[in-house]
Amino acid sequence: MSAALPSVSVVIPCLNDAAALQGCLASLAGQSVPPLEIVVVDNNSTDASAAVARRFGARVVFEGERGIPAAAAAGYDAASGDIIARCDADCVLPPDWIQQIAQSFCADPALAALSGPGSFYGFRRPVGAVLSVLYLGSYYLAMGLAMGHLPLFGSNLALRRSAWCEIRSEVHRSDPEMHDDVCLSLHMGQRYRCRFERTLVVGMAPRALIGTANIIRRFRRAFHTLWAHWPAEAPWVRWPRRFSFAAYAGTEEPRPANTSG
Repeated sequence: MSAALPSVSVVIPCLNDAAALQGCLASLAGQSVPPLEIVVVDNNSTDASAAVARRFGARVVFEGERGIPAAAAAGYDAASGDIIARCDADCVLPPDWIQQIAQSFCADPALAALSGPGSFYGFRRPVGAVLSVLYLGSYYLAMGLAMGHLPLFGSNLALRRSAWCEIRSEVHRSDPEMHDDVCLSLHMGQRYRCRFERTLVVGMAPRALIGTANIIRRFRRAFHTLWAHWPAEAPWVRWPRRFSFAAYAGTEEPRPANTSG
């Protein structure tokens, strides 16, 4: 008899994103395995985001402190499922997204976090594919070198609620200039078993690519996030730690305690 799939709560931080949120929630309504709940965190929106969320049956949690770190953490705190899945308000999820996540955690009881890539929509296929590879490839390369393992990706991640409860007091939830997924990765990556799943792909809006100021802000936040965790989590500390974990485990190939990548 096969084991029952764990319950999955979906958390969506949202600030003035009513139109995009509608598309995201519509994609969640067509899941092959429905989530236990959808928690939309209203980060002090002034548009109809909360009304859209309620119309789709989502539970709305208000978080008045501006910033994705505060909003995401509030959503994780509010979630009641065994697994907390996270996406952005402008994501479009494949119909088997919840199913893939639940099956992955069911198959591996030691798995604490799972993440996958995104693919920009709104472009012709070759253009969108190339931009997605360049954007996410640079993210994974830079953050992988800084952390000693692949990072979690905030538009497409899931973690056990039990793991979140253990680290929730450590993450920088009150710093709006923090990349919350990078912060989460730094606190989870070498203490828990994490995995990057290439087939777990979500659609994402290309807003990250629009405007030089937007791109500069993202790079600035990346450096800010890494710097905030130094010197305790600097690359020259994390990489030797990765090799020491591998040696302790007796593996032939140096790998961290998690299995990112």
